[in-house]
Amino acid sequence: MRAAAIGDNCIDHYTEYTDHEGRVFKDRKYPTGNVVDTGVNLQKLGVPTAIISTTGSDENGRWMLETLKEEGLDVSHLKVGDGPTAITYMTLNGNDRVHGDYIEGVLENIVFDEEDINYAASCDLVHTALWGNAENTLPAIKERGNALISFDYADRLDHPLVESTLPYVDIGFYSYHKDRDEFIRNFLKDKVARGMKVAVATFGEQGSLAWDGKEFVSFGIIPAKQVVNTVGAGDSFIAGFLHGYLNHKPLVECLEEGAGVASRVVEVFEPWVKEDK
Repeated sequence: MRAAAIGDNCIDHYTEYTDHEGRVFKDRKYPTGNVVDTGVNLQKLGVPTAIISTTGSDENGRWMLETLKEEGLDVSHLKVGDGPTAITYMTLNGNDRVHGDYIEGVLENIVFDEEDINYAASCDLVHTALWGNAENTLPAIKERGNALISFDYADRLDHPLVESTLPYVDIGFYSYHKDRDEFIRNFLKDKVARGMKVAVATFGEQGSLAWDGKEFVSFGIIPAKQVVNTVGAGDSFIAGFLHGYLNHKPLVECLEEGAGVASRVVEVFEPWVKEDK
């Protein structure tokens, strides 16, 4: 079983923030990105994962490369472009992360070549996300292999990519800021009726809901001991869900596994739990 995470990578940089205990920190940062966070968490769950992306030739890019190597990921498809690594300037509102200015860096000219596409198509799972700039690879990946393709649409339910990528996506993830209302239920039903295997909505502290064409399955959350930073909660949930799905677990257990991974991640500042070495 192998997975490929194709899309973005960046550095989140908190120039200054106050944590949940009132302590002030400056210039704290970590490697991240939607597919990086999902990929690292998949790797930690025992799914060998490759990152397909382009990082910068600067110090941040070297840090990204070394970090992913240390986490055991396959970085043979992580290119180094001539220029700066993408960076997002962040702050905290309580325990919730707030995105500030974004510098795209080498991702502005990211290209996925034939070798990237062929490798992804050879995997069991390919995951990407809304800002990964990898949507144009999906038709070829779908055509050339039997990979399960998952896509994180975040909370942009009306984004054009929701429709344009639908023919190629097997599992769609959506963040929804309201309750389990009629709109989101019909939304999930529509996506499966038009080709997806499973459509999943997450509701933050209200848990998650999935539709597989036969039934709605719902799960709550697994409370964290303390919430330090919500960054990575969605990506880690996706990793847990996909791990369960790849192992043919019942849908409710996939949601539960996602909730469990997310619960552990929000207890730390970074988007994944680092193991003691």
